[in-house]
Amino acid sequence: MIKLLKIKSIFYLCFLFVFSINAQIKLPEIVSSNMVLQQNTTINLWGWAAPTEKITIKTSWTKSKINVTANSDGTWKVEVATTDSKAPQTVNIKSKNSNITLVNILFGEVWLCSGQSNMQMPVKGFEGQPTFGSAQAIMHGTNDNLRLFTVERKGSKTPQKNLGKNNSWKTTTPETVANFSAVAYFFGQQLQEILDVPVGLIHSSWGGSSVEAWMSNESLSEFQTVDLEKVDISVKPNIIPTVLFNAMIHPLMNYKIKGAIWYQGENNRGKPEEYKKLFPAMVKDWRAKWNIGDFPFYYTQIAPFNYGGNNQFEVSKNSAFIREAQLDCLDLIPNSGIAITLDLGDATSIHPPKKKEVADRLLMNALNQTYGMKAVKYLSPTYKSLEIKNNQIELTFKNIDLGLYAFDTLKDFEIAGEDKVFYPAEAKIVNRKLVHVYSEKVPNPVAVRYAWRNFVQASLFDNVLLPLSSFRTDEWNDATNAENK
Repeated sequence: MIKLLKIKSIFYLCFLFVFSINAQIKLPEIVSSNMVLQQNTTINLWGWAAPTEKITIKTSWTKSKINVTANSDGTWKVEVATTDSKAPQTVNIKSKNSNITLVNILFGEVWLCSGQSNMQMPVKGFEGQPTFGSAQAIMHGTNDNLRLFTVERKGSKTPQKNLGKNNSWKTTTPETVANFSAVAYFFGQQLQEILDVPVGLIHSSWGGSSVEAWMSNESLSEFQTVDLEKVDISVKPNIIPTVLFNAMIHPLMNYKIKGAIWYQGENNRGKPEEYKKLFPAMVKDWRAKWNIGDFPFYYTQIAPFNYGGNNQFEVSKNSAFIREAQLDCLDLIPNSGIAITLDLGDATSIHPPKKKEVADRLLMNALNQTYGMKAVKYLSPTYKSLEIKNNQIELTFKNIDLGLYAFDTLKDFEIAGEDKVFYPAEAKIVNRKLVHVYSEKVPNPVAVRYAWRNFVQASLFDNVLLPLSSFRTDEWNDATNAENK
C-alpha cells in the first residue's frame, strides 16, 4: 500500500511538472534577444503557451501593454507597430507561469538569404576553396548594427511551425562573421553602412539543393506529384521535394522581412525549361504565404564552371541554357533583379571565390530598386536585336546608356548559317554601342551565340563593368559546333 502511494505521488508530481513545463510560454527561435525587427511597419510576435493562457506583452517603444489570450491549441500571435528608432529596444512577455525579457533588439532592414552551396559558403571559405577578402572581413567583423541568424539544415515531410533548434540571433563578431554566409554577409554589411541603419540577415541555405526542395507542396503539386509517405528524408533531404521549405522556410513566415536574395540553380541546370516554371512559382508562393506583397527578390545567375567538359551543345549538358533560363525569369517574376556573374566563374571550382562581387551586384539591385538610389546602375547589358549586313551580323543591346567596353579582344562569339553549325567568329565593338560578328566560314550567317559554353570568361561589359550574360539569337536546341563535326 505504501509502495502504491509512493508511485501515485511520483506520478502526481510528474504530472504537475509536465503541466508546468507545458504552461510555460515558448517563443520561436527567430524571436530572440539581439534580433532586428523590420522598421516602420507592423511586425508579428508569436509563440505557444497553455490553452487559453492570458499573456501580457510590454515593449519599450509603445506606451500601452498588449494583452492576448492563447488559443485553444496554445498558439498566440499579436501585431506590433515598429518605428525607425536606432536605440536598442526590449520586449517583455509575461503570463502566470512565465516572464521572458528579450533585450538588445534593433529596428532596421531584414533580408532573407537562401539557396544552395554558393549561398551557404561561409566568409572563411570551404576547405581548399577560399573566399577572397575573408581575412579582412573577419578582422573588421565587429558591428553591433548588423545581426545574423542561421537556420540549421534539416528537412521535414510536413510544414513545421518551429525551427526545432536552439538557434538565436547573433551580433557580428570575427567568430560569427567567419562562419556566416559570405554572399549574405557582404550584402548586409555594405547595406548597413550605406543606409546607416541596422540590418538583420536570416540565412537559410543547403549545398546541392534543388529548387523543388524549397517549394511548398501546394506550389510544386501544380507541376508534379509529391508523395513523401515512403521516402526516407534522412538521405539527401536537400534534393527531396518540399522538405527544405517545410523545415527551413515555413517556420520563418510570421517574421516580417524587407526582401530576399537567392543563389541557386546549379542543381537544376539540366532542365532549364522546367526551372523557368518552378523558380517563378516558388517565388510567387513564398510571397503569398508571407502575405506582405511582392517583396523584392534578387537572385544570382550561376557562374561559369567546367561541368565535365566544355564543348557540349546539348541542353542537359550545357549550363548556358540554365543561365538563359535565369535571365528569362526576370520577365516572369515581378519586382526581381539578377546578378550576372559571367566574369566571376572558376573552371575548376563550382564555388568561385569572388563572393563579394556577387554580393555587390545583388546590392546594386536593392539600392536602386528597393531603396531608390537611381544613380546606382544595376542592370547588366542584354542582347536586343540583330541585323544581317554584308555577311556580318550586327548586334544591338539594351541597358548600355554609356556604351560597351572590352578589356581586350572580344572572345567566345560563334556564328552559324541555316545549317545550325556554329563556328568561332571575330567580334568587335562598333561606335561603342554595337557589336559586329563575322566568320569567313559562314558566308550567309543567320545566328550568333556568345559565351554559350559551360566555362567562359566574360569579355564584353558595360561602362561600369557589369558583364553581358550568355545569349543566343536563335532558339535551336539541336545546334552543333564545328569543333564536334
